[in-house]
Amino acid sequence: MDNEFFFTRLQYESGDWDVDQRMPSNLLNSLVEYTTLKVDTQEKIITLASDDIFKSPFCYISGHKLVQFTKKERENFEKYVRNGGFVFADDCNHDIDGLFAKSFERQMEEIFGPGALKKIPNDHEIYTIFFEFDDGPPTTSQELNGWGDDLVHDYLKAIVIDGRIGVLYSNKDYGCEWDYDFRNKRWYKIDNTRFGVNIVLYALTS
Repeated sequence: MDNEFFFTRLQYESGDWDVDQRMPSNLLNSLVEYTTLKVDTQEKIITLASDDIFKSPFCYISGHKLVQFTKKERENFEKYVRNGGFVFADDCNHDIDGLFAKSFERQMEEIFGPGALKKIPNDHEIYTIFFEFDDGPPTTSQELNGWGDDLVHDYLKAIVIDGRIGVLYSNKDYGCEWDYDFRNKRWYKIDNTRFGVNIVLYALTS
């Protein structure tokens, strides 16, 4: 079907890109449940070195290990973001001193320049574009349980291109937070994938 939203997971040569395997289906289910978007409920896995990335409205990249882009991966990542694409990058370690965080941030610095990755204010429109999160990014159970760096990160970072977020970056490990058997969702007092709906709608409308 034309004009369907689809979720793209980026496969990159270094590290472990294939994490939190149930997360995309839970997020896509929430888009169906809460919005009027036409949604392809099957995630697409696209290699970052492939030109297919340029057809994607929204890309997700995550992992625990080293992020070291090849020349082609780096070229595609930069071209995609600078041409209006949106990448949600999530640190699966929940650790600002972990290997994924340090290596991904270094890649962003090399591609977009030192200081390009900045904290976004907690009154940014991404927190109110659909559901309202008055205190900024919702806290994850990983943070509350003391996993990773044992910190609650009260911010997200982003690379902003021409006034809009091109890369949204989280150390909060939303991927693990949203990675559960969908049948358990009814037990959640508040659906924790709602912030993912905001992220997607921002990516599509900003």
